[in-house]
Amino acid sequence: MSDNELNEKQKRIFIKQHYGLAGNHSAVKVCGWTRKSLHDKGVCYKQKFYGIPCHRCLQFTPTVNSCTQNCKFCWRLGRYKYEQFNNWDEPKEIVKKSIEAQKRLLSGFPGSEYNIKKWEEAQKPKQVAISLAGEPTIYPKLGELIKEFHKMEMSTFLVTNGTLPEKLKNLKELPTQLYVTLAAPDEETFNSLCKPNIKNAWEKLNQTLELLKQLDTRTVIRLTLVKGHNMHSIEKYAELIKKAEPDFVEVKAFMSVGGARKRLEYEAMPFHEEIVNFAKKLGKLLKMKFADEQKESRVALLTNINKKNWNVNA
Repeated sequence: MSDNELNEKQKRIFIKQHYGLAGNHSAVKVCGWTRKSLHDKGVCYKQKFYGIPCHRCLQFTPTVNSCTQNCKFCWRLGRYKYEQFNNWDEPKEIVKKSIEAQKRLLSGFPGSEYNIKKWEEAQKPKQVAISLAGEPTIYPKLGELIKEFHKMEMSTFLVTNGTLPEKLKNLKELPTQLYVTLAAPDEETFNSLCKPNIKNAWEKLNQTLELLKQLDTRTVIRLTLVKGHNMHSIEKYAELIKKAEPDFVEVKAFMSVGGARKRLEYEAMPFHEEIVNFAKKLGKLLKMKFADEQKESRVALLTNINKKNWNVNA
């Protein structure tokens, strides 16, 4: 068994943390915003920005225990390794098991305090966020996995740290929307905050930014901002983003949750007003308009796309 494949002790830990396991290396977890939506107490910014029905969203990863970085702001408690192994589960099996795992996690929800209609709809997910934990492009059959989700009439949002550009370039099927996380304006900040465990990670991230404009899908650069660590050199961020020519830029605050609380001080979490100010300054440099925001998630959106084209289900 390799370090990517979960052993029994790791499985028990993930289950205790309310993950639903979907095979040897995949997992789902019910998002806090899915819970809120089932209570009719709000929706996530992805629903507000892009029309995603968050009560029908599957928060998922095909690589729960493997990543190319050990970011200080990651919510995972332990450290990641990047190792390949031969016993990868098949895409069709992963999709089936992930939806089954989501249903099990949702099984205790019905009751008078929940929106029963939403709960019934949630049994058939319409969206998958391939972003829960780890680096999904490590999974060698990611394109086939995305295709299987598409066969289920699900939209797919893939979030990558951009350190494996060759994997993105060779995807057999692209996601509905592709995110690249940009958490540093320069290599020194990147190495300090993202702590890559592969060689030439900064160079590879820049290769991904160059590649992004060539991919025939909707693209997003997501800035994860940590006060006192990477909220500087805004002009350098702008130059990096210009390489990618993304459809959207999300400027989002680091959130002090999970394992990140052990690595970063609470004060490193920017206020929403600081995120908005940063986004507006960045928008001017990029000639992108300030398009939307959600205070609860401390996130702001920049784009040049007409709003009627934001909805992925339109």
